[in-house]
Parts: sequence; structure tokens; C-alpha cells
Amino acid sequence: MEARSPKRPGAINLVSNLPFRYRSRRTRFANTMTQHAPQNTHTQTAMAYWTVGPCQGELRSEELPAPAQDDALVRTLYSGISRGTELVVHEAHVPPRIAKKMRAPHQTGDFPAPVKFGYLSVGIVEEGPEDWIGQNVFCLHPHQDRYVVPLTSLTRIPDGVPARRAVLTGIAEIALNALWEAGPRLGDRIAVVGAGLVGGMTAALLRGFPLERLQLVDTDPGKRGFVESLGVEFVLPDDAKQDCDIVFHCSATDEGLARSLQLGGDEGEIIEMSWYGDRKVSLPLGEDFHARRLSIRASQVGVVARSRRHRRTSSERLELAVSLLRDPVFDAFLTGESQFEELPEVFQGFENGELDDLCRVINYPEKGRKA
Repeated sequence: MEARSPKRPGAINLVSNLPFRYRSRRTRFANTMTQHAPQNTHTQTAMAYWTVGPCQGELRSEELPAPAQDDALVRTLYSGISRGTELVVHEAHVPPRIAKKMRAPHQTGDFPAPVKFGYLSVGIVEEGPEDWIGQNVFCLHPHQDRYVVPLTSLTRIPDGVPARRAVLTGIAEIALNALWEAGPRLGDRIAVVGAGLVGGMTAALLRGFPLERLQLVDTDPGKRGFVESLGVEFVLPDDAKQDCDIVFHCSATDEGLARSLQLGGDEGEIIEMSWYGDRKVSLPLGEDFHARRLSIRASQVGVVARSRRHRRTSSERLELAVSLLRDPVFDAFLTGESQFEELPEVFQGFENGELDDLCRVINYPEKGRKA
């Protein structure tokens, strides 16, 4: 199971592959990419991916503003696709009631379409203050080959974190916020339900805690190798142990959330990290939930978790998230790659089930790339 997960206010809910993914009509796509001037510091055009209708996407050219004093011009090296959330947008399943709250930080346009959306971008600063020039940075920006943003929108990528791996910064931030939300304690028994991008990241961070038990639960036995490569125990739903202090639910399925309620111990807590879009959810609240006084709490990355909100900023949270990616184990999440000009076809592949990646990396032009 994997999740369509939480998001940031102005940030989207992210998550991954779903075992019970609902199908939509086959994607229609267009590639309107045209040649633009050679990239240099004077070029004021960029190419970006837009969702232009339900299951329809295309590359569009746009003009770039000149960077102001506190801005930077960034040339993209890589971006990442978090399948769960981005399919919610691609398939036009963002609920109108919360459309404004679910905007990504640098989103252009409105849901359902046309909209320029995305939040896992890594690039190199080409114009800006001297101490930023040549720096590899992470930004919560849509899929676009060059962009101008305020310096406050950028997170420097530290030494020891390869630029390609750094596309996971936004996912690590989601998992970090959920851990701050739940506050795991010494000797806790914890289950993570849904071994997708967000669930896997959450379990990977939890493995460093002094827990009595940590299990990553998924319906797909094919996930076992991936989960065990993280140093985490993999179990099928029927084999998962109950009496958990905390259950992190990341599958974005009714079945996954129902099983999470069964795994929670008396007065235990379920941290809901999935984002369901406009899909209705059905739960057996007359069983474990009521009888054992369980709690279901949302984790939403749009704001810093309450337990840290007065002492940490969103920027500090991102800085911590990217620093956690020094561990090479996180390369296991990068399960496919494509070229930027192939983005319309990539989204088609996700929509019709031909692609099944945790995080697909999008490669941009090689010029001047830093490792």
C-alpha cells in the first residue's frame, strides 16, 4: 500500500503507490516544447510542465522576470514526482472546498486546471548574491527548467547530500513533521501502514529511534526487498503485530486505515498521513476505534507540528530534512528516471499504470551540473 499523503499549506499532500488505486480515463497528452534561446544569464524564458485538463499535460514556454535584489535565478538539475499527490492533481481530484489550502508554494494557476504544480526541485543558482552563486539548492517548485524565486524559498544542499538524492527533501520533511507530531518514545511499538514513498521515508527515519518494535506493513509482497534494504521489518497486513503505541497510516486506502485501527493498542494513536483527494472513505468506527478509545490525528506539512511550532520555522525544518539525506540508504527511493521533455508521457505512464515508481527523478539539461 502506498499513500497519497499530507501537504503543506500551500504545499501539497504527497504520497505514493496505492494498492487499490482507482483508475481514470487514459491520459491524453501534448508536448508543445519549442526551442528557446541558449541558456545563459541573459535568457529570460523557461519551460514548465502544466496540467491543462483532467489527465492532460503539456510543456509550455514562459517569460522569466529579472531577479530582484533578494531573488535568485535557479537552473534546475533534477525534479522528483511524488506519484500519489501529483496524480490527484493530474486526474483533477483536488476537492474544490480545500483547493486554496492545498496550493503548492510556487504553484501557478488554480485547480483543477490549467495549473503548474510540483514541489520537489533541485537546481543550481546562476544569478543572485555572490555567496549563493554556484550553490546546489532545494526548492518547493513545480517542474520547470529555470525559475526566479526569493532567496527565502531556497534551502542549501549540504556537503554529503548528492543533488539527485536531494529531490527527496520535501518527502523527508513530511515524515519529519509527522514524527514531531506523534512524538515517539523510548521502547514504543510502532507500525507504519503503506510502504510507498511517504510510508517508507517515515519508517526509514524511525529506524534510528530506540523502539521496542517497528514494522512496515504493505499488501504487496514485492515491497519486501525495498523495505528490508532500509533496515526495517516488512510484514503483510495479516502478520502485523497489534498493541501498537503509534500507527502511521500512509496507504490512502480504506483498508489500510481500517487495519491501522486494528493495530493500535488501547488508547493508542493513529497518525493519518494520507491524502485522499475527493475520494470518500469508509471506516468501521463501531469496532476497534470506539471500543478501545483510539485517536486519529491528521499530520499536515503545511505548518510545523504543534510540538515544535514555537521553536522551529518551516525553513529550519527543511534544513534538517535535507541534512538527514546524507545516508545512502535513501537512494532506494529513487526508482526510475526520465528526461524533462518526456514529462507528458511520464504522467501518462503513471495514470495508466505502466509506471510504478516510488519517486521518479526527472533529469534536466546537463550543462554545468554539479554531482
